[in-house]
Amino acid sequence: MLTAEEALALVEIEDTAALANRACQLRDSYHRNAVTYSRKVFIPLTYLCRDVCHYCTFAKTPKRIVQAYLPIEQVLELCREGARYGCQEALFTLGEKPELRYKAAREGLSELGFVSTLEYVEEVAGKVLSETGLLPHINAGNMTREEMLRMREVSASMGIMLESASSRLCEKGMPHYGSPDKDPVVRLETLRLAGELDVPFTTGILIGIGETRLERIESFLAIRDLHECYGHIQEIIVQNFRAKPNTKMSEAPEPDLNDLLWTIAVARIIFGAEMNIQAPPNLSPGVLPKLVAAGINDWGGVSPLTPDHVNPEAPWPHLDKLARETAAAGKFLEQRLTIYPDFAKEPQRWLDTKLRSAVMRHADSNGFAKRDEWSPGELNPPPSLDKELITQAVLTTSVSARVKTIVDNCIAGDHIGENDIAFLFESRGSDFSYITQRANALRKKLNGATVSYVVNRNINYTNVCYFKCQFCAFSKGKASENLRGKPYDISADEIARRCQEAWDRGATEVCMQGGIHPDYTGQTYLDIVETVRKAVPEMHIHAFSPLEVWQGAQTLDIGLEEFLTKLQSAGLNTLPGTAAEILHDDVRKVLCPDKLNTAEWFEVMRVAHSVGFRTTATIMYGHIESPHHWASHLCAIRDLQQQTGGFTEFVPLPYVHMEAPMYLKGLSRKGPSFREAILMHAVARLVFGELIPNIQASWVKMGRGGVEMCLNAGANDLGGSLMNESITRAAGSGFGQEWHPSAIEDTIKSMNRQPRMRNTVYGDASTERRALALKLSELSAVENLTAGKKQRSKKLIDLAEVS
Repeated sequence: MLTAEEALALVEIEDTAALANRACQLRDSYHRNAVTYSRKVFIPLTYLCRDVCHYCTFAKTPKRIVQAYLPIEQVLELCREGARYGCQEALFTLGEKPELRYKAAREGLSELGFVSTLEYVEEVAGKVLSETGLLPHINAGNMTREEMLRMREVSASMGIMLESASSRLCEKGMPHYGSPDKDPVVRLETLRLAGELDVPFTTGILIGIGETRLERIESFLAIRDLHECYGHIQEIIVQNFRAKPNTKMSEAPEPDLNDLLWTIAVARIIFGAEMNIQAPPNLSPGVLPKLVAAGINDWGGVSPLTPDHVNPEAPWPHLDKLARETAAAGKFLEQRLTIYPDFAKEPQRWLDTKLRSAVMRHADSNGFAKRDEWSPGELNPPPSLDKELITQAVLTTSVSARVKTIVDNCIAGDHIGENDIAFLFESRGSDFSYITQRANALRKKLNGATVSYVVNRNINYTNVCYFKCQFCAFSKGKASENLRGKPYDISADEIARRCQEAWDRGATEVCMQGGIHPDYTGQTYLDIVETVRKAVPEMHIHAFSPLEVWQGAQTLDIGLEEFLTKLQSAGLNTLPGTAAEILHDDVRKVLCPDKLNTAEWFEVMRVAHSVGFRTTATIMYGHIESPHHWASHLCAIRDLQQQTGGFTEFVPLPYVHMEAPMYLKGLSRKGPSFREAILMHAVARLVFGELIPNIQASWVKMGRGGVEMCLNAGANDLGGSLMNESITRAAGSGFGQEWHPSAIEDTIKSMNRQPRMRNTVYGDASTERRALALKLSELSAVENLTAGKKQRSKKLIDLAEVS
C-alpha cells in the first residue's frame, strides 16, 4: 500500500500504460480472472432534489414530473418483474431531501402517510425485501446516524458518491455551487458514519467536472483513510462525466479515454489488490476491454429491465455483449450481489439480522450471486452457461498460471495443500473449464470409458432420531413432527421382505441406514444384519453409518473394534461413509452439534478399515460452509486413505435444501450452485487420483442431467439404482425412487460410454444378477409401521412368515 506521499506523487506519472500494467498485476493477484456485475432493478423513488448540480438531468422540478414519489405498488411490481429477469438487487436512487425545498414533496409524502423522504425509503425498501426477495441497495445521500441505522435494517448495502473531496467545486461558478449536500465535509461524515455502523458502503469520484488530477488523488486518499479505520468501503466507482443537454455543463468538455484509464489505474494502485474498482460500462461504449486493462474488476449494476435513470442517454449493454467484451479482455463475467463477496461472507458484522437469511439464499459459498435456478433435488435442468464451460474448448493461455501449476501437481501425484485445493474450488470461467477437463482426462486414464453402477435397495428402517442435525428433514422427533411423513419403525419381517424382493429383481446390495431411535442399541444393528443374512444369504450388506457404529458400541458398553468385529461376524460386508457432512468441527458445531465430531468419525473409519471393512467416504456440502472447509475435508480423507487404503469411492452429496429445517429457518444457503457441484467432483478426482479411483455422482441429488455433466468432469460411477430412497426425498428432492438399470445403461450409452453393472466393491455383477436386474418388474408398496417409544424387533423369527 502506498503512503499518502507516494500516492500524491502519482500525479507526476503520465505513462498510463505503465500505471495500468501495475494496476492489473495488483488486481489479478486477488480477483483472479473474474470481472463482476450486479443484476439490478433501478428504482428512481423520486426525481425531486434540493440540490442543483450543474451536470445533472436526474433531478427535476415539480412542474416536470407526474408524481412526487413512485408508489409502493409500482415499485413492488417493478421488482417482481425484475426477479423474473434474474435480478437480485433493487437499487434505490433518489434526490436528496426534496421536502426541504419543495411543497410538492411535502404534500406527496403527506398523502403517502410519511413526513420525510427517508421514512418512505425505509418503508418501501422493507416491502421490497420481504415481498420480492430482492436485496435493496440505498443511495439516499447524506444521513444522520439514526437515519442510517434505520436504513441498515432494510438494505444489504448503501452508498453515496463522494464525487470530489475538493471544496473548490462548491464555489460560485463551479458544478456544486448551490448544492449543500455536495459539501465534501458533509459527505465524508456520512462515509464515516457508515464505517462506524458497519454498513457495506459504495462510493467513488466523478471525473471531468473541473477537478484536477491531484484533487482526484486527494479524494481517493480521503476515502482510503476512512476505509483503513473501518474496512467498510466495498467498491470505488470511477465515473466519467458525460455532458447532457439542458444542463449548465452541456458544453463542458468530457474527460478523454486516456484520462479515464489513468484515473482507474491510479485508483487501483492507491487502494490495492483487494478493493473493488468499478467503471460503469454504459458510459464508455466500445472501449470496455480497455477499462479492464486499466485495472477494474467490476462493472457495477446492470439492469436487463430498467434504464439508467441518472444517465438516460446511455443504455446498459446487453448482458451477452458485456460477457463477450469482458471475455475479449481475458476475463470472465461473474454475477455478484449488491453486497460484495468479502462482506457477504461476514454477515454477523456487516448485515442486520433481518438481511442475513435473504443474502444467504442468494449467495454461493464464496459470497457471489448463486446465479442459476438449479438446486440439488429440484427438477430444473443444469444451467446452460456451466454446461458450455464444461464442454467448450479452453485456451491454456486464458487459464491462470496458479491453476495450471496446481492441476499439474495433482496429475503428477503430488499431494497439494488445503490452500491450493480451496483455490481450485473458487475457480470460474476458463479456470473452471480447465479444471473440469483435466479431471475428466484423469478419469479417462484411470477408468477408461466405463461408467459403473450397482443394483441395490435402500432400506431406511426408522426415521425416529434423537439427534438434532440442522439439515435433516428425514428424522422425526419432538421438534420435527411438522416435516414430511410420520414417525415409523419397520419390522424384521418387512426388512426381510424388501431384501427378498430386491434379490428377485437382480440386486446385489442392500444399503441400510436410519435414524437413531432412542431405544436402539448395538444389538439392534446386529439383529438387522442377522435378519438380512437369514432372508437372503447371498446379499451384500452395506450398512450403518459411523454414527450408528459409535452409538451401537456405546450402548453395548464395548469398544469400536469389538463391536465392528461382532457386526462382521454377523454378516456385515461394508460400511457407508455417511454422517461425515463436513469434517471440520467449526462447521459441525453448528450443523450437527450433538453428532460425532471429526476425530470420532475418523476413528470409526480407521478401526473399520483395520478389522477388514471397506467403506465409502462422503461429503455433504452447500449449506453454511466454505471452500476452505471442503479442502480440509478432502485432505483428511486423503490422509486416512494413505494410511489404510480402505475407501472404495468418494461420494459428493450436495445439500438438498427445500425441506431442511435450517433452510426453513433462514440459516442456510439453497444448496451449492451447479458450478460448485461440478467442481466438487472434478477437484475430488484431481486430489484423490489413484488413491481413490472411483468418484460417484448422486443422481438422486444431481438429477439425471446433472450426473451426465459430472461424468464429463471426473466422475465415473452413478452409485445405486436404489429401488427406494427416503432421506433425500424427505428433504424435498423430486428424484430418488428408482432409476431402473435399463434406463441407467441407456443414459450411459447415449454419452458414448460403456455401462458396467458392478457389485459394492467394484467387481462385475454376475451374468445371472444382470439378467434379472434388466427385466422390468413392479415394486410392491413398502410398509412403514408407526413408531413407538420402544423399538420394533429387528430379529427375524420365522422366514416362512415373510411374504
